[in-house]
Amino acid sequence: MDPKKTLLSWPVVRQLRSGDFLGRGPAVTSARTRELEPRTSTADKVVQSVCPYCAVGCGQRIFVKDDRVVQIEGDPDSPVSRGRLCPKGSASEQLVNNPGRQRKALYRRPGGADWEPIELSTAVEMIAQRFVESRRRTWQDHDEHGRPLRRTMGIASLGGATLDNEENYLIKKLFTAAGAIQIENQARI
Repeated sequence: MDPKKTLLSWPVVRQLRSGDFLGRGPAVTSARTRELEPRTSTADKVVQSVCPYCAVGCGQRIFVKDDRVVQIEGDPDSPVSRGRLCPKGSASEQLVNNPGRQRKALYRRPGGADWEPIELSTAVEMIAQRFVESRRRTWQDHDEHGRPLRRTMGIASLGGATLDNEENYLIKKLFTAAGAIQIENQARI
């Protein structure tokens, strides 16, 4: 028997001595358990956010310590989720702190086998140039009978369910203004 343990330290004896007959209180907590404190109590600040996974828009409270996310919980002040999160939303701290998370834009040259990091401004400029060039090259002003079309078949959009209604609305407006007619969203398919 461990020299620190005595008959009086057995859990059943502790339950009877403390009056914790169901074993749900101090009789079953160890000294280590009593010393623990939640990560949320040591946070430097709490930031309100919205879960990034679906279009529901559940509110999140993000606990930050030393400029690092330490915990994410549901926001009880959110009228959407009232403090609840689904399993993915509850695990979104892993999305932020995952060591495999990409933090740079990557580009694979035509015919290349490897991805190379590039500046975000360079990536955005490349996308914008290709968008404008595709629109210019595939623009259809009129059909064969002279009827106005004013469209491009060279650009399409497939939105994701992680975007909220406002983001999808703005994407729809952008692509419609550019003349695209092939605009769809994963949430509707």
